[in-house]
Amino acid sequence: MTGTALVRCSGVSLAMGGHRVLDRVDLLVEPGRIVTVVGPNGAGKSTLLKVALGLLTPDSGSVERSSAVVGYVPQKLTVERLLPLSVRRFLAMAVMGRVEIGRLEQALARVGAGHVLRRQVADLSGGELQRVLLARALLRQPGLLVLDEPVGGVDMTGQAELYDLIAALARQDGVGVLMVSHDLHVVMAATDEVVCLNRHVCCAGHPETVSVHPEYLALFGPRVAGSLAIYTHAHDHGHLADGSVLPLAGAEPHVHGPGCRHG
Repeated sequence: MTGTALVRCSGVSLAMGGHRVLDRVDLLVEPGRIVTVVGPNGAGKSTLLKVALGLLTPDSGSVERSSAVVGYVPQKLTVERLLPLSVRRFLAMAVMGRVEIGRLEQALARVGAGHVLRRQVADLSGGELQRVLLARALLRQPGLLVLDEPVGGVDMTGQAELYDLIAALARQDGVGVLMVSHDLHVVMAATDEVVCLNRHVCCAGHPETVSVHPEYLALFGPRVAGSLAIYTHAHDHGHLADGSVLPLAGAEPHVHGPGCRHG
């Protein structure tokens, strides 16, 4: 592995069942940066995560991974109500051994779920369960955090909170984040780079750049893509034509949309 990359996919192609699922895909995740893969159903997003994690071997191309510990948050987890599994035990299983309760409490508090430690996993709401899954991943003290649709079953307010939390982890801990999401309209403010995938990389770059890219618009349609491009964040920077960041003084909240222009 060269440089500081946590995972690097170069020209990765993979066929499954006689169909090309990934076609010459490049992907790079570095410490402290959030890379979000978006695309329609069947675009190969989850397959790309599996290739990046070493769970699938590509037919061609190369995958380099650092020795960093990986924390994984699945798309969904179903626990039968008849299964007696407390949050405390579920978290302790992540570290494969005895763990002080204070460490579990700290992990839950960090994701805003300190109140669920003694609850049953099957009784948690969608938002509570996703926070517990994130806390479980953090107990491994990962250098790379991989999330597959991490806000499934969570309402809009909860989605924004979870994405803000993921962004804070990247900034504060220097964790690299690789995430699959359909929610570009919410996740844009927290993402450093968007990779728009439809078996091949249609376009990639800063969210504001991708949201107006012709291939992105063609893939999602102008009406849908336009609605996805609207978001609000603390505007402490601008973006040049190539999507690079230009720091600004006196940050003010700003709403972006299709008619927004930055120079």
